[in-house]
Amino acid sequence: MARAILLGVSSIAPELVLAGETLRPLKRVEYDRLVELGAFQDERVELLAGVLVAGSPQGARHAQTIQRLTQRLVMALAGRAEVRVQLPLAASAESEPEPDFAVVAPGDYASGHPTRAFLVIEVAETSQQRDRVLKGRLYASAGIPEYWLCDLAAGAIEVHTAPGEDGYQQVEVRRMGDSVGPSAFSDVVWLVSDLLPAVR
Repeated sequence: MARAILLGVSSIAPELVLAGETLRPLKRVEYDRLVELGAFQDERVELLAGVLVAGSPQGARHAQTIQRLTQRLVMALAGRAEVRVQLPLAASAESEPEPDFAVVAPGDYASGHPTRAFLVIEVAETSQQRDRVLKGRLYASAGIPEYWLCDLAAGAIEVHTAPGEDGYQQVEVRRMGDSVGPSAFSDVVWLVSDLLPAVR
């Protein structure tokens, strides 16, 4: 489960220490500078709504799903899009998530992380609530037209479309017998069972 890292605060419950205080979000440019200085070398963190959030270790089912999706996305979209795997996406002034997948336009991103994507995918084994609510709103606010949440516990892919400031307005659930494909590339279609492991 993700946990917020509050710099300079002890392990005492932050809501007790900081009750009534105004918290100052970390800006993306500040976070990027800290990364350049090596501040988080041994940590898996991402910036979400101005807060540093620690990532969870990957289980075998999560890793297998990443492998399956990587193979299929790269092969299907070669020459048409770049598939960025667990790399930063400059989503807003206070958010720089590292989605499991961001399908972006071909380009040179050496001078800055992409700000747009055709499709973003998160694979969730225990982080469904965070990915569905917090990240869903974040990606929708960034104008990402399509967001998939691969729910390993349910054996389903939630396809979120029609982004707005309050989140995605449309959600379709694709289960093991269904097909799924990115709307930006209508010729690309898979069975959900080709992408997700069987439910235990």
